[in-house]
Amino acid sequence: MFRPTWCGAQRFRGLNFLRRSGWAGVLVVVAIGSILSCSVMPPLEEQERHVRDNQLVLHQLTPQAFVGAWGAPTYQHAEFMQFFGMKDDSLTPRSRVPSGEPPRGWESLIEAGEALFLAYPDHGWLVVFFEERLVYREALTAAQLHELGRSWQHEDKFRSRFEVPAAP
Repeated sequence: MFRPTWCGAQRFRGLNFLRRSGWAGVLVVVAIGSILSCSVMPPLEEQERHVRDNQLVLHQLTPQAFVGAWGAPTYQHAEFMQFFGMKDDSLTPRSRVPSGEPPRGWESLIEAGEALFLAYPDHGWLVVFFEERLVYREALTAAQLHELGRSWQHEDKFRSRFEVPAAP
């Protein structure tokens, strides 16, 4: 009348090797998952074309593409930054959000790491990179971008050698 039920893990006896292999099995699964979840970056020429056409696609452009298409930025700044994960898959830098307020569209995800800010007043864009990928873009006037760049230059005067990002 009653028969024993099998839990899902027992059905897949072929996965017992993961339990027996310990950390090595975990590392194999993590490596495979990382490879499958990574998105492939387009070639640099295609990235530069996107930048020249003003198609600033998130997570598909690198700083090299902007420098190749638009030249060296008028202002650049690097610092450790917290980012708010947004519904549109962008990451908004903490410095671009009014103090004490969450950004509109925040998904409750927070990332942190070294951020690279490039300001192009002649093109009207502030672009921000995290882990060598474009994660944030904001159209600003040339005056706003020059003001932001001057504030970065002023801050840099007071940074200690411990705060300066390491050269690649």
